[in-house]
Amino acid sequence: MEWRGRRGSGNIEDRRSMRGSRGASIGGAGGIGVIAVVVIGYFLGIDLTPLLNDGQTQTQQSGAPVEISEADQQAGQFVSVVLADTEEIWANIFKQQLGETYTPATLVLYKGITRSPCGDASGATGPFYCPGDKKVYLDTDFFTTMSRQLGAGGDFAMAYVVAHEIGHHVQDELGILSKANEIRSQSSEADSNEISVRIELQADCLAGIWAREVQQTYGAIEKGDFDEAINAAKQIGDDTLQRNAGRVPMPESFTHGTSAQRSKWFITGLKSGQLSACDTFRANSL
Repeated sequence: MEWRGRRGSGNIEDRRSMRGSRGASIGGAGGIGVIAVVVIGYFLGIDLTPLLNDGQTQTQQSGAPVEISEADQQAGQFVSVVLADTEEIWANIFKQQLGETYTPATLVLYKGITRSPCGDASGATGPFYCPGDKKVYLDTDFFTTMSRQLGAGGDFAMAYVVAHEIGHHVQDELGILSKANEIRSQSSEADSNEISVRIELQADCLAGIWAREVQQTYGAIEKGDFDEAINAAKQIGDDTLQRNAGRVPMPESFTHGTSAQRSKWFITGLKSGQLSACDTFRANSL
């Protein structure tokens, strides 16, 4: 993705240099065990750090500012450009397809742990959108995890993650997210998980619409970019994550969708460019 030298967003809240609670050590599980627990947490939207060290995670207060490396700075600049693209693209889509005005989200960059109205953001929660303050929370170290541990490398794979979380903000703006979560709160666990899958697959479809517009509006797509995003969608399917964590996939526990479903709905948005094509809630087959 061609992003250098392009406009960044002013809706970035950078907390990476803030002093605060940082993980000091994690015991009780090691190597692949730690990675498995954290990776599952990343994509199921659940903080699984209590499972480490038999429920005990040690932290300490850091008296020194967090160091921001050159790689951190570059990642922040990249995310800022991607966020700016989402702002312009969704403003145009809302106007053209809905006749409405789009209000952008704020994206919070952090390192280690930070607070949100939806709970603490940490390495185990991964990127997420919080409707309580209409902000996306992202620790850019997650991109390293994607590339090294999940096999989902490439800058457009990273852009897909940002676009997916902004997709949840789009759902929030349209009133879809609040309605779906209201129904979830009144449903059985199985039904709640099914609704969650439809929420996540719709966000994947919206990310696909965004990717299409990046090409058509900015011509910023390079060879292999779309493949990187599709591969990322496959690598973070519930079935693939559970299998890679040494577990037998359990469909009743899925909250984000299978690899096939996630890549399918991203491609649906990519090919159509239409909000109406992303109605996962009325789809008979996901």
